[in-house]
Amino acid sequence: MTLRVFSDRRCLDHRVPFGFPESGERLERILGGLAGDWTVELDGSHPGADEAIAMAHGSEYVESFRRAVERGDGLLGSSDNPLSAGTWVAARAAVETTLTAVDWMLRTSGREAFVAVRPPGHHAERDLAMGFCYFNNIAVAAEYLLQKHGMNRVAIFDFDVHHGNGTQHIFEERPDVLYVSTHQWPFYPGTGSAGETGRGSGEGATLNIPLPGGMGDEEYRDILRSQVVPALGTFEPDALLISAGFDAWRGDPVGSMRVTETGFSEWGRLIREVATSCCDGRLLSLLEGGYDLTALPILVDGYLRGEGRGAEMMVSL
Repeated sequence: MTLRVFSDRRCLDHRVPFGFPESGERLERILGGLAGDWTVELDGSHPGADEAIAMAHGSEYVESFRRAVERGDGLLGSSDNPLSAGTWVAARAAVETTLTAVDWMLRTSGREAFVAVRPPGHHAERDLAMGFCYFNNIAVAAEYLLQKHGMNRVAIFDFDVHHGNGTQHIFEERPDVLYVSTHQWPFYPGTGSAGETGRGSGEGATLNIPLPGGMGDEEYRDILRSQVVPALGTFEPDALLISAGFDAWRGDPVGSMRVTETGFSEWGRLIREVATSCCDGRLLSLLEGGYDLTALPILVDGYLRGEGRGAEMMVSL
């Protein structure tokens, strides 16, 4: 496996109020931690971003977002989504970087990409911004794989402590995208009950695993092995995408789970094994939540290295 990490400093242009949980410092901490070990290069541009965004989001929503930034509006949709002069640029850069990572991943077998961008995306619905999210980066990636790269099936595993309502909303009627989520429940955004299994032709292509607060490494390990891994393997995706939120960390100020650094490392190893066995190692993980600024770079590093990793590592920013 060859691992490359993709980012773009335009993602820092999204400015938020002082004390806001989703800040540019999250990304700066992660990049600083990775740069301590690996070469860092900066380039996340991609010419197909606008077309790809339109695959996952309604044109009216995209235009309303752009105009809201141009007008100098303070919010988009809710108080969870502050706007600044650079929010549009940052959100679009997050999508561009994701697409650049997808293209690189597909050039040969055995390539794994980690996309370190912000704003995050999994709460953004087709035409609604919420939960710090403006464009649904992972949904755009899935559509891009299906429509532009000709894949038949894409699986998304979301281990953020919050349910990815936006990702589920976009794909819940689709049989070609499997959405699997482990999340604290009841919790924001209030969706993700076990009874939500998809709709219409997408019935059975959504697997929600709601968990009470306080779950730690052992409980998550059992769930991944007994439910998540079998579901991903049975679906036999052409590529595996991960909404990688690190807010199930035991010290996270937002969630109340008890996962340790060892737990995230184990998840990385297990997910890598699944990708190797079912989709020729085509694996892309995309940063979602995680708000403990001290722990975040350590958790990301542990997830990427896993246990017994012997990969060639290079970071492209």
